[in-house]
Amino acid sequence: MYRICKVLNHNGVIALDMKDNKEYVLLGKGVGFGKKVGERLEQPEECTVYSLQETSSRGAASELARSIEPEYLEMANQILNLAREQFGTIDQSILFPMADHIEFAVKRMQKGEQISNPLTQDIKTLFYGEFKVALALKERLKKRKTELNVQDDEIGYVALHIHSALEKESVAVSMQMARAVRECISLIEAQRKIHIDVMSLSYNRLMNHVKFMVARALNKESLKVNMNDYVEHNFPQSYELARIVCDHLSKALRVQLEEIEIGYLAMHIERVSME
Repeated sequence: MYRICKVLNHNGVIALDMKDNKEYVLLGKGVGFGKKVGERLEQPEECTVYSLQETSSRGAASELARSIEPEYLEMANQILNLAREQFGTIDQSILFPMADHIEFAVKRMQKGEQISNPLTQDIKTLFYGEFKVALALKERLKKRKTELNVQDDEIGYVALHIHSALEKESVAVSMQMARAVRECISLIEAQRKIHIDVMSLSYNRLMNHVKFMVARALNKESLKVNMNDYVEHNFPQSYELARIVCDHLSKALRVQLEEIEIGYLAMHIERVSME
Protein backbone atom coordinates (compact mmCIF):
# COMPACT_ATOMS: atom_id res chain seq x y z
CA MET A 1 0.00 0.00 0.00
CA TYR A 2 1.28 3.46 -0.96
CA ARG A 3 0.34 6.98 0.11
CA ILE A 4 0.63 9.59 -2.66
CA CYS A 5 3.12 12.40 -2.01
CA LYS A 6 2.95 14.07 -5.42
CA VAL A 7 0.97 13.54 -8.61
CA LEU A 8 3.35 13.92 -11.56
CA ASN A 9 0.70 13.54 -14.28
CA HIS A 10 -1.98 11.05 -15.37
CA ASN A 11 0.66 8.34 -15.70
CA GLY A 12 2.95 8.92 -12.76
CA VAL A 13 3.06 9.62 -9.03
CA ILE A 14 5.60 9.89 -6.24
CA ALA A 15 4.36 7.80 -3.34
CA LEU A 16 5.45 6.59 0.09
CA ASP A 17 5.53 2.83 0.63
CA MET A 18 3.74 2.42 3.96
CA LYS A 19 5.70 -0.77 4.69
CA ASP A 20 9.25 0.60 4.53
CA ASN A 21 8.44 4.32 4.80
CA LYS A 22 10.45 5.10 1.65
CA GLU A 23 9.51 7.08 -1.44
CA TYR A 24 9.10 5.60 -4.92
CA VAL A 25 8.03 6.75 -8.36
CA LEU A 26 5.18 4.71 -9.86
CA LEU A 27 4.84 4.95 -13.64
CA GLY A 28 2.08 3.33 -15.66
CA LYS A 29 -0.95 4.20 -17.75
CA GLY A 30 -3.52 6.06 -15.65
CA VAL A 31 -1.72 5.50 -12.34
CA GLY A 32 -2.02 9.19 -11.46
CA PHE A 33 -5.37 9.92 -13.09
CA GLY A 34 -7.78 11.55 -10.65
CA LYS A 35 -5.43 10.95 -7.71
CA LYS A 36 -4.78 13.43 -4.90
CA VAL A 37 -1.93 13.95 -2.43
CA GLY A 38 -2.47 11.87 0.70
CA GLU A 39 -4.65 9.34 -1.07
CA ARG A 40 -3.81 5.67 -0.56
CA LEU A 41 -3.00 3.54 -3.55
CA GLU A 42 -2.53 -0.15 -4.26
CA GLN A 43 0.14 -0.86 -6.87
CA PRO A 44 -1.58 -1.33 -10.26
CA GLU A 45 -0.60 -4.36 -12.34
CA GLU A 46 0.59 -2.32 -15.33
CA CYS A 47 2.98 -0.19 -13.32
CA THR A 48 6.76 0.06 -12.85
CA VAL A 49 8.15 1.11 -9.48
CA TYR A 50 11.42 3.05 -9.15
CA SER A 51 13.22 3.68 -5.88
CA LEU A 52 14.13 7.26 -4.95
CA GLN A 53 16.93 6.16 -2.64
CA GLU A 54 19.61 6.09 -5.37
CA THR A 55 22.18 8.73 -6.27
CA SER A 56 23.90 9.09 -9.65
CA SER A 57 26.40 11.44 -11.27
CA ARG A 58 23.43 13.65 -12.20
CA GLY A 59 22.23 13.92 -8.61
CA ALA A 60 19.93 12.27 -6.10
CA ALA A 61 16.98 10.38 -7.61
CA SER A 62 14.57 12.09 -5.20
CA GLU A 63 15.62 15.52 -6.50
CA LEU A 64 15.66 14.50 -10.16
CA ALA A 65 12.18 12.97 -9.93
CA ARG A 66 10.79 16.30 -8.77
CA SER A 67 12.71 18.49 -11.21
CA ILE A 68 12.40 16.52 -14.48
CA GLU A 69 9.28 17.10 -16.58
CA PRO A 70 7.08 14.00 -16.09
CA GLU A 71 6.80 13.32 -19.83
CA TYR A 72 10.53 12.59 -19.94
CA LEU A 73 10.25 10.20 -17.02
CA GLU A 74 7.51 8.46 -19.03
CA MET A 75 9.70 8.27 -22.13
CA ALA A 76 12.65 6.88 -20.18
CA ASN A 77 10.33 4.37 -18.52
CA GLN A 78 8.96 3.22 -21.90
CA ILE A 79 12.48 2.74 -23.26
CA LEU A 80 13.58 0.83 -20.16
CA ASN A 81 10.49 -1.39 -20.43
CA LEU A 82 11.51 -2.19 -24.01
CA ALA A 83 15.05 -2.93 -22.79
CA ARG A 84 13.65 -5.19 -20.08
CA GLU A 85 11.61 -7.10 -22.67
CA GLN A 86 14.69 -7.43 -24.88
CA PHE A 87 17.39 -8.22 -22.33
CA GLY A 88 15.69 -9.22 -19.07
CA THR A 89 16.71 -7.72 -15.75
CA ILE A 90 18.14 -4.19 -15.81
CA ASP A 91 19.35 -1.66 -13.26
CA GLN A 92 16.26 0.51 -12.79
CA SER A 93 18.19 3.36 -11.14
CA ILE A 94 19.21 4.49 -14.64
CA LEU A 95 15.68 5.88 -15.18
CA PHE A 96 16.42 9.27 -13.66
CA PRO A 97 19.79 10.00 -15.32
CA MET A 98 18.33 8.85 -18.65
CA ALA A 99 15.22 11.02 -18.29
CA ASP A 100 17.40 13.97 -17.31
CA HIS A 101 19.56 13.39 -20.40
CA ILE A 102 16.51 13.19 -22.68
CA GLU A 103 15.03 16.40 -21.26
CA PHE A 104 18.33 18.25 -21.70
CA ALA A 105 18.69 16.87 -25.24
CA VAL A 106 15.20 18.05 -26.20
CA LYS A 107 15.87 21.57 -24.90
CA ARG A 108 19.12 21.60 -26.85
CA MET A 109 17.41 20.48 -30.07
CA GLN A 110 14.63 23.03 -29.63
CA LYS A 111 17.34 25.71 -29.68
CA GLY A 112 18.70 24.25 -32.91
CA GLU A 113 21.77 22.81 -31.24
CA GLN A 114 22.99 19.38 -32.31
CA ILE A 115 25.69 17.40 -30.55
CA SER A 116 28.44 15.49 -32.29
CA ASN A 117 29.25 11.96 -31.19
CA PRO A 118 32.38 10.62 -32.94
CA LEU A 119 31.74 7.18 -31.44
CA THR A 120 28.24 6.69 -32.86
CA GLN A 121 29.26 4.06 -35.43
CA ASP A 122 31.26 2.18 -32.79
CA ILE A 123 28.36 2.31 -30.32
CA LYS A 124 26.04 0.94 -33.03
CA THR A 125 28.36 -2.02 -33.49
CA LEU A 126 29.47 -2.54 -29.90
CA PHE A 127 26.03 -2.16 -28.38
CA TYR A 128 23.79 -3.09 -31.31
CA GLY A 129 20.86 -4.31 -29.21
CA GLU A 130 20.98 -1.29 -26.93
CA PHE A 131 21.10 1.09 -29.91
CA LYS A 132 18.11 -0.64 -31.49
CA VAL A 133 16.09 -0.17 -28.30
CA ALA A 134 17.23 3.47 -28.00
CA LEU A 135 15.82 4.18 -31.47
CA ALA A 136 12.37 4.02 -29.84
CA LEU A 137 13.09 7.52 -28.54
CA LYS A 138 12.74 8.86 -32.09
CA GLU A 139 9.15 7.65 -32.32
CA ARG A 140 8.29 8.79 -28.80
CA LEU A 141 9.56 12.30 -29.47
CA LYS A 142 8.00 12.43 -32.93
CA LYS A 143 4.56 11.88 -31.37
CA ARG A 144 5.01 14.67 -28.82
CA LYS A 145 7.56 17.04 -30.35
CA THR A 146 6.87 16.82 -34.08
CA GLU A 147 9.40 19.53 -34.94
CA LEU A 148 12.34 17.58 -33.54
CA ASN A 149 14.67 15.53 -35.70
CA VAL A 150 16.61 13.21 -33.40
CA GLN A 151 19.93 12.25 -34.95
CA ASP A 152 21.80 8.99 -34.44
CA ASP A 153 24.50 10.82 -32.47
CA GLU A 154 21.91 11.54 -29.78
CA ILE A 155 20.54 8.00 -29.91
CA GLY A 156 24.08 6.76 -29.32
CA TYR A 157 24.21 8.45 -25.93
CA VAL A 158 20.84 6.96 -24.95
CA ALA A 159 22.18 3.54 -25.99
CA LEU A 160 25.07 4.05 -23.55
CA HIS A 161 22.56 4.69 -20.76
CA ILE A 162 20.78 1.44 -21.64
CA HIS A 163 24.08 -0.44 -21.74
CA SER A 164 25.03 0.91 -18.33
CA ALA A 165 21.68 -0.31 -17.00
CA LEU A 166 22.42 -3.80 -18.33
CA GLU A 167 26.04 -4.05 -17.22
CA LYS A 168 25.67 -2.00 -14.02
CA GLU A 169 28.52 0.26 -15.05
CA SER A 170 28.52 4.04 -15.35
CA VAL A 171 27.81 5.77 -18.64
CA ALA A 172 31.33 7.24 -18.40
CA VAL A 173 32.82 3.72 -18.30
CA SER A 174 30.68 2.66 -21.28
CA MET A 175 31.92 5.70 -23.19
CA GLN A 176 35.49 4.93 -22.13
CA MET A 177 35.12 1.42 -23.55
CA ALA A 178 33.73 2.68 -26.87
CA ARG A 179 36.52 5.25 -27.14
CA ALA A 180 39.19 2.63 -26.34
CA VAL A 181 37.82 0.32 -29.03
CA ARG A 182 37.77 3.15 -31.60
CA GLU A 183 41.40 4.06 -30.79
CA CYS A 184 42.40 0.41 -31.09
CA ILE A 185 40.78 0.02 -34.52
CA SER A 186 42.29 3.31 -35.74
CA LEU A 187 45.75 2.25 -34.59
CA ILE A 188 45.50 -1.08 -36.42
CA GLU A 189 44.33 0.69 -39.61
CA ALA A 190 47.19 3.19 -39.41
CA GLN A 191 49.87 0.58 -38.69
CA ARG A 192 48.70 -1.83 -41.42
CA LYS A 193 47.75 0.96 -43.84
CA ILE A 194 44.35 -0.61 -44.43
CA HIS A 195 40.72 0.42 -44.06
CA ILE A 196 38.70 -2.05 -42.04
CA ASP A 197 35.15 -2.47 -43.36
CA VAL A 198 32.84 -1.84 -40.41
CA MET A 199 30.27 -4.17 -41.97
CA SER A 200 32.64 -7.13 -42.21
CA LEU A 201 32.44 -10.15 -39.94
CA SER A 202 36.12 -9.81 -39.04
CA TYR A 203 35.58 -6.22 -37.93
CA ASN A 204 32.71 -7.27 -35.68
CA ARG A 205 34.78 -10.10 -34.23
CA LEU A 206 37.74 -7.78 -33.66
CA MET A 207 35.59 -5.07 -32.09
CA ASN A 208 33.83 -7.53 -29.78
CA HIS A 209 37.15 -9.05 -28.78
CA VAL A 210 38.55 -5.62 -27.88
CA LYS A 211 35.31 -4.83 -26.02
CA PHE A 212 35.67 -7.92 -23.82
CA MET A 213 39.42 -7.40 -23.50
CA VAL A 214 38.80 -3.91 -22.10
CA ALA A 215 36.07 -5.27 -19.82
CA ARG A 216 38.45 -7.95 -18.48
CA ALA A 217 41.08 -5.32 -17.74
CA LEU A 218 38.61 -3.05 -15.94
CA ASN A 219 37.16 -5.98 -13.97
CA LYS A 220 40.57 -7.56 -13.27
CA GLU A 221 39.64 -10.84 -14.96
CA SER A 222 42.07 -13.18 -16.75
CA LEU A 223 42.09 -15.48 -19.77
CA LYS A 224 42.80 -19.13 -19.04
CA VAL A 225 44.92 -20.31 -22.00
CA ASN A 226 48.13 -18.62 -23.12
CA MET A 227 48.46 -18.52 -26.94
CA ASN A 228 51.38 -16.09 -27.06
CA ASP A 229 54.18 -18.47 -28.09
CA TYR A 230 52.15 -20.08 -30.86
CA VAL A 231 50.87 -16.77 -32.27
CA GLU A 232 54.22 -14.97 -32.01
CA HIS A 233 55.89 -17.81 -33.97
CA ASN A 234 53.24 -18.03 -36.70
CA PHE A 235 52.13 -14.38 -37.02
CA PRO A 236 55.06 -12.25 -35.78
CA GLN A 237 53.93 -9.00 -37.40
CA SER A 238 50.39 -9.25 -36.03
CA TYR A 239 51.83 -10.20 -32.64
CA GLU A 240 54.05 -7.12 -32.55
CA LEU A 241 51.14 -4.89 -33.58
CA ALA A 242 48.95 -6.48 -30.89
CA ARG A 243 51.66 -5.68 -28.34
CA ILE A 244 51.68 -2.04 -29.46
CA VAL A 245 47.86 -1.87 -29.26
CA CYS A 246 47.80 -3.44 -25.79
CA ASP A 247 50.43 -0.97 -24.56
CA HIS A 248 48.37 1.90 -25.97
CA LEU A 249 45.18 0.63 -24.34
CA SER A 250 46.94 0.16 -21.00
CA LYS A 251 47.99 3.81 -21.04
CA ALA A 252 44.59 5.05 -22.27
CA LEU A 253 42.65 3.05 -19.65
CA ARG A 254 45.29 3.49 -16.94
CA VAL A 255 44.92 -0.22 -16.33
CA GLN A 256 47.61 -2.74 -17.18
CA LEU A 257 46.43 -5.33 -19.71
CA GLU A 258 47.83 -8.78 -19.02
CA GLU A 259 50.44 -10.08 -21.47
CA ILE A 260 48.28 -13.12 -22.22
CA GLU A 261 45.88 -10.78 -24.09
CA ILE A 262 48.45 -10.11 -26.83
CA GLY A 263 48.18 -13.49 -28.54
CA TYR A 264 44.40 -13.48 -28.77
CA LEU A 265 44.31 -9.93 -30.11
CA ALA A 266 47.02 -10.80 -32.65
CA MET A 267 44.89 -13.60 -34.09
CA HIS A 268 42.03 -11.16 -34.69
CA ILE A 269 44.42 -8.62 -36.23
CA GLU A 270 45.79 -11.31 -38.56
CA ARG A 271 42.28 -12.30 -39.63
CA VAL A 272 41.08 -8.76 -40.31
CA SER A 273 44.32 -7.93 -42.16
CA MET A 274 43.84 -10.83 -44.57
CA GLU A 275 40.46 -9.59 -45.85
